[in-house]
Amino acid sequence: MSAEYTLTGGGYTAVVAARAAALRVLQFEGRDLVVPFPEGGPIPDYRGIIAAPWPNRIADGKYSFDGVEHQLPVNEPERETALHGLAFVLDWALLESDAASLTLTCTVGPSEGYPFVLELSARYELDGEGLRTTVNARNVADVAAPYGVCPHPYLVAGPSPLDEWVLEFAADSFLEVTPDRLLPLGLAPTEGHAFDFRTARAIGGTEIDHAFTDLSFDGGLARLSLRDPAGTGVGMSGVGMSWDESCKWLQIHTADKPDPLPNRLGLAAEPMTCPPDAFNSGTDLVRLEPGAEHTASWSIYAL
Repeated sequence: MSAEYTLTGGGYTAVVAARAAALRVLQFEGRDLVVPFPEGGPIPDYRGIIAAPWPNRIADGKYSFDGVEHQLPVNEPERETALHGLAFVLDWALLESDAASLTLTCTVGPSEGYPFVLELSARYELDGEGLRTTVNARNVADVAAPYGVCPHPYLVAGPSPLDEWVLEFAADSFLEVTPDRLLPLGLAPTEGHAFDFRTARAIGGTEIDHAFTDLSFDGGLARLSLRDPAGTGVGMSGVGMSWDESCKWLQIHTADKPDPLPNRLGLAAEPMTCPPDAFNSGTDLVRLEPGAEHTASWSIYAL
């Protein structure tokens, strides 16, 4: 069984699993802010993982970097893609911890299709402002490496069905994708589209599994709010997320599942450093030279 660690502070409780450095539980005053998963078993639907050294999917698991062709294992066979990187199968090691924070580390590579070596660390910190996560990658090999990262939480606004939750985030564009494999086709404007949540409104029956960009960063942060109109106390309760300018993309997924699987349990909100299939397109792909580092951070908090 993978180890796990419990953090408390500022009215929040977080439980982080060593496997995938995954956020298993996040609560504020006993209220779930993310969809949890059971202790000790497999991680369903990649809940709470750190997706690295690439977020989202790579078509056919194939890519070229510095003129060399690479073939990754295809772990999403129904779409013939390599999904969510290599770090989610690893047990990350504890570097340091106290009551309200911890840092986990792992080494990615060299492995099939990724002959590079990165040292990753994930730091979780709780305070009255919520849970802040910072992921650092350092290239410890002697050749440059392609890199991208994102978290994979499924946010929970409250007890009402997801269709009733009120979503708001400022993105002017979204990435159209193929319906069968969810691979990029090109950018389209959100204005006038069912995916336009620049003004807060209910999600309704809209099904989303798309990346958004041209985000609005206010004071260096982009923000998302998700509220339950049933609420508690004054106004609507909910959950918020913010992230820094290292993540110019945001994947949103309404967690649609066919019967008899549990459907639309939470809203996946994934700030990404690059879009789907960036190992092939090169769009916003991080190139880590030997010895170079990259840092990305995001926060989840109660509303």
